[in-house]
Amino acid sequence: MTTDHLTPAQSDWTGRTVLVTGAEGFIGSTLVDLLVARGARVRALVHYKPYAERGYLARYLADPDGPVEMLAGDVRDAGRVLDAVAGCDTVFHLAALIGIPYSYLAPEAYVQTNVTGTQHVAAACLRHGARLVHTSTSEVYGTAITAPIDEHHPLQPQSPYSASKIGADMLALSYWHAFELPVSVVRPFNTYGPRQSARAVIPTVLAQLHSGAREIRLGSTSPTRDFTYATDTAEGFLAVAAADRTLGEVVNLGTGTEISIGDLARALIAASGREAEVVVDPSRLRPGASEVERLLSDNRKARELAGWQPRVSLLEGLRRTSDWVAENLHLLAPDRYQV
Repeated sequence: MTTDHLTPAQSDWTGRTVLVTGAEGFIGSTLVDLLVARGARVRALVHYKPYAERGYLARYLADPDGPVEMLAGDVRDAGRVLDAVAGCDTVFHLAALIGIPYSYLAPEAYVQTNVTGTQHVAAACLRHGARLVHTSTSEVYGTAITAPIDEHHPLQPQSPYSASKIGADMLALSYWHAFELPVSVVRPFNTYGPRQSARAVIPTVLAQLHSGAREIRLGSTSPTRDFTYATDTAEGFLAVAAADRTLGEVVNLGTGTEISIGDLARALIAASGREAEVVVDPSRLRPGASEVERLLSDNRKARELAGWQPRVSLLEGLRRTSDWVAENLHLLAPDRYQV
């Protein structure tokens, strides 16, 4: 049954069983919370750890009959993925290696997780008859040739990470064209908010500020980015999953506004209520040809096909994120650059 006439807020997930891969992550755990709030039963595929870390989904473990089932595994394991998808009508595939700097050091690991892992998920969805919502990234576009960037913009693999995501995107879409698997690809633009790790620029800056730093150490300050608040991105996933018009399509999730990293740092200083100056740290610079200078989304497709639009302004989102970082500083490492 098509749900194109529903808005994201109206889409009913009550009684449905869905799988979220990468469910312990920043966006993944935000999506799990939203799905539970909408009435879904969520199977959360999380990376196996031989220790008792429970992360942002820990509160769901207190009730074994609750709405979230935790399943340890790895998308590189085809059999485990096949078991995870069984009984689910929709799969939100977020599991990935995402750190750009580390992809320069370990590119093969990105191919194994991001490309081969996606193939395992798509094959399992085909076997079990599940709809697949695959997660891309705006990094696949590279530096904007034309702006704003729509979904027809050329793909530019400016890092091993972005190359692996381009491969994963094309593989997911091939299952739509070759096997008629119901697939949609969502392409978020620089999601931020509570729970994001210190490998990203916004928590990096806020962690430094709330630790009392008077100098904010950054890489290049001239690139511009289109920052989308985490709950808006998660709403976009649900909107795309609810709209049959997005099948076989790539859909950008961005705000359509951009800000330079330097101006962002100054906005973060203001949001935190601290005083500091920005200093360029050469150890944080990307290789020259790898730096993506401009990302700005054209989100008309998300609006037209899925009825999605961002709701949280940048200033409000930065304030909320600043408050969260101040309360959770122990989870971050403000004095260490996270590769």
